[in-house]
Amino acid sequence: MKKFLKWFVIIAGVLLLLFKFIAQPYLKEQTKKHSPEQTITHTMGDTELEVYYNRPYKKGREIFGGLVPYGKVWRTGANEASTFETTKDITVAGKPLPAGKYTLWTIPNQDSWEVIFNKKMYGWGVTLISGGKETPREPGEDALQVTVPTQKLGSTMEQFTISFDQSKGHFLTLAWDDTKVSVPIE
Repeated sequence: MKKFLKWFVIIAGVLLLLFKFIAQPYLKEQTKKHSPEQTITHTMGDTELEVYYNRPYKKGREIFGGLVPYGKVWRTGANEASTFETTKDITVAGKPLPAGKYTLWTIPNQDSWEVIFNKKMYGWGVTLISGGKETPREPGEDALQVTVPTQKLGSTMEQFTISFDQSKGHFLTLAWDDTKVSVPIE
């Protein structure tokens, strides 16, 4: 019995190491091919803003109300939880957001989105236990939540895109498929 237990522990350890150092990096690399990572930066006076996210493609799928259900928390991109960082205190849609690094979450609805800045960093944007359907976001860690209206795009945007728009002020924009939201930042 001791011999069996010893071999079981050795085999389990080897399998765990193989997963950690070979399978996990391989799977991560494969997912990045389908949703490449992007970092965008924006300067607003003496304030630096940075967003890190992964950019999935539409690929003929129904996005909002389908792949991304209405009324449910979305990791706002693919793979890891998206992050938003500001070097100074800012105002987002009229509400204060202290300087710092946050994970960026949204709750898409047909006419508006909830945009959430969460203080906790999460390793991945969904939980594996839920089969990739639930996020690990802890609402108690939310630093700020704002509501912004949706806008219909004139054409389809194939790849999810986050950008900064300064045509009429400063806005953090999120666009994919035929939907866009603009979050005012001061």
